[in-house]
Amino acid sequence: MVVEVAGSIGVGILTGSLALLAFGGDSIIELLSAFVVFSHLREDVTGSSCLGRRTALTTTLLLFTLIPAIGVGAAYSYASGLRPEGSLLGVAIALGAVVIMPCLWLQKRKIGRETRCLPLSIDAVESATCFFMSVALLGGLLAEYILGLWWADYIATAVILGFVAREVLESYRELALSTAT
Repeated sequence: MVVEVAGSIGVGILTGSLALLAFGGDSIIELLSAFVVFSHLREDVTGSSCLGRRTALTTTLLLFTLIPAIGVGAAYSYASGLRPEGSLLGVAIALGAVVIMPCLWLQKRKIGRETRCLPLSIDAVESATCFFMSVALLGGLLAEYILGLWWADYIATAVILGFVAREVLESYRELALSTAT
């Protein structure tokens, strides 16, 4: 995951790819969320629902911070006329995420359901969204690299933004449902 963050952000800066930067930003949020969930699992041996809701709220708020960051970055990049360059390294990063993320998603979901751990279930949703974002990123980067369609980066960024917004709503719904029960 650290390689994904460093690679996405580093290559995103070098090539001007907002889609890679957005993906790297989501990966940072996913790392922070995983740390929060891990801390929760280490500290909450009693199964406290209060601590679980607080941890779930923290992971949801972390996700929410991405929406304005990606949106403002996209608007600025477009307004300034930034034309991203295709990158084979960016394609490799996206391809790696397409392969790894489904495994993480399914394992986190399975363990979250078995243990009835809301924070882990929300973290699993983040991994699922990361998988779908990596597919969108891969498509955009391939269109840039192979076809020279620089604007595909903006389309991939919009798709990533949509996935992040959906992820926030789904996490919020899970949190609301857990509070209601």
